[in-house]
Order: sequence, then C-alpha cells, then structure tokens
Amino acid sequence: MTPEPIRIPDAFGLFNDHWSPKAIAAMNDYLVKLVRVEGEFVWHAHDDTDELFLVIEGNLVIDIEGNDSVSLSAGDLFVVPAGVRHRPRAKHEAKILLLEPRSVVNSGDAENSDMTSPVEWLEMS
Repeated sequence: MTPEPIRIPDAFGLFNDHWSPKAIAAMNDYLVKLVRVEGEFVWHAHDDTDELFLVIEGNLVIDIEGNDSVSLSAGDLFVVPAGVRHRPRAKHEAKILLLEPRSVVNSGDAENSDMTSPVEWLEMS
C-alpha cells in the first residue's frame, strides 16, 4: 500500500448532506471523519469517549449542558469530555473534522434520534 495524502477540501467536495459523518481515514481504533453541519443537532453525550471537533470552515457553537456555550471558528479545535451532554449547532453551513473511536454513534446516548447516521466511508478515487 502506497500512502497518499487526503486533500480535505477535495473530500468535502464529494458530499453535500448535513449531520452525516464520512470516514476518510483510520488510525488504530479511531476514525477521522468529515461532516457538514447546519442547524441544530440533538442533545447527547458519549459516555465512554471524548469527542474532538476541528472546524475547517465556517463557525460552530457547541452548547454544553450546565455551562457556557463554546464558539468555534475555522482553525479552532475543541474536545468535549466523555459523559458531557452537548449540542453542536451552526447558523450557516460549517465543515468539521471529527476524531472518534470506530464504535461511536454520532448521536451518542440519543442513538434512536432521527439524526442518528451510520458512518459511511467516503470514496476518494
């Protein structure tokens, strides 16, 4: 296998749906995912793992239950600790990179939500 770099802007050009993570790489038991977001996601928590958000383009707000919201712009990274209820939202479309264990369900403990989405691998060829 010859490793090839993944161009993040090109990868985002391959899909348009919101709140549906696309896996682009694997590292040990983790997946690197891209997701386009707009509007509000469901309140949820991931009991067994932290969740890393890196804003590639746009702005993202992460509401944290019992705390102030966190506002992120392009280039900002934020980690939501395991077990913390949160809700990502974006007034306008934002492009986000996520780093999560393979087994993570995007809607966490709200996995029966209509926003629950299985991870799809993005075809980069």
